[in-house]
Amino acid sequence: MPGGLGPMSILIIALVALLIFGPKKLPELGKAAGNTLREFKNATKGLADEDDDVKKKNENQQNGQ
Repeated sequence: MPGGLGPMSILIIALVALLIFGPKKLPELGKAAGNTLREFKNATKGLADEDDDVKKKNENQQNGQ
């Protein structure tokens, strides 16, 4: 069986979430999940930028010597 989620699996997950949390709570949970993903993306982008800065600094020091 190949990995990944098919359309039927996503539909089942959505129905289970609807049954567990109810229709009033789902938009709130979706918003919280979106905010969490946005913060995670920003944090990983910041780490990647810092890593690039360190590499450039090291290259500049090696070229300057």
